[in-house]
Amino acid sequence: MRTLVDNIGCIFGIERQGRLRLCGEDMGRMETLKDAWLLIEDGRISAFGRRAEGVPENAGRIIDAAGGTLFPSFCDSHTHLVYAGSREQEFLDKINGLSYEEIARRGGGILNSADRLHAASEDELYATAMERVREIARMGTGCVEIKSGYGLSTEDELKMLRVIRRIRESVPLEVRATFLGAHAVARAYRGRQDAYVDLVCDEMLPAVAREGLADFIDVFCDEGFFTVAETERIIGEGRKYGLRAKIHANELAVSGGVQAGVRCGALSVDHLESSGPEEIEALRGSETMPTLLPGAAFFLGMSNPPARGMIRAGLGVALASDYNPGSSPSGNMRMVCSLASIRLRMTPREALCAATLNGAYAMGLSRDFGSITPGKAANFFLTRPLPSVEFFTYAYQTPLIEKVFLRGEEYR
Repeated sequence: MRTLVDNIGCIFGIERQGRLRLCGEDMGRMETLKDAWLLIEDGRISAFGRRAEGVPENAGRIIDAAGGTLFPSFCDSHTHLVYAGSREQEFLDKINGLSYEEIARRGGGILNSADRLHAASEDELYATAMERVREIARMGTGCVEIKSGYGLSTEDELKMLRVIRRIRESVPLEVRATFLGAHAVARAYRGRQDAYVDLVCDEMLPAVAREGLADFIDVFCDEGFFTVAETERIIGEGRKYGLRAKIHANELAVSGGVQAGVRCGALSVDHLESSGPEEIEALRGSETMPTLLPGAAFFLGMSNPPARGMIRAGLGVALASDYNPGSSPSGNMRMVCSLASIRLRMTPREALCAATLNGAYAMGLSRDFGSITPGKAANFFLTRPLPSVEFFTYAYQTPLIEKVFLRGEEYR
């Protein structure tokens, strides 16, 4: 089946060189093409070009872009969108001056979500998560990573991961699953953190691997959660089962999580609000992608990660939503890009690169997703006509997305 998307005002996000990520100044140089067409065959991008140089004939279906801009779909590489219930009471607690750590010590935060998830059935979790998946797809996300971590017991971690598998089997989005049993120490193990780490390594991981439920393993390596030594042990055990690491690091303090991630060959280290020159230097020359979550820093009123310093140092940077009930209850990647410009001083083009190609890299998916490249999956969205690429994230609440395509088919 050949589909022609014609009358495109501008294509953004072209990558002709086959690069799997863009670093440093290259992040702001993703190619554009004006007055264009794009051809889809069998769910993949076949070709694109300028209309003035001729438009392909004999397409089975023609989509009129009506002068709108075509963007590659967002690739959201860090979410927790399988959860039960909401946590707006903690939102009020934050307004009243309690910190993230204080709420956690009072039994809120991750442990609150674990209690709610334990009481929910797999079917209930699937139904509510699918509402969120449909929501993010309509907002332009075509690839998404989903973590466990609200189970904190073998049974409930498996329940979460089975829900993620059901989502993967149900939707045209590309879905990756991450085992995050080391998100917090379960209530039953309070004061016995070593025993909980043993549970993650000796019971949870083998059970996850037997069912083939995860693509990655993650650890919350931060002050008040898991130490560098515990993190490296858990990641090492995950490696035995073929699970590459993606680490929560340096959200609350300078934890050593970034350096641990680089040493362990992590695909990404995420959050990084508490980072500086030493973390940037550790990442330089590595394959590890720093992934920034400005929605969480915004919602929690935290400091901002040093995005500009990372880019000046020649690093690639990814952006993700951190969609979760406690610290970032939104999967709107367009808003994430706007926050990256407003708070992290990233240009709109850098932010869009970070949320597409570099986000795909942070999931190991950039060979097939994240840019407009012949041979890649035809995941993109069309907007109304825009005065510039920058307008898309500048006018962050104006409804601009007209059509979403996943694997070459319009998503409704």
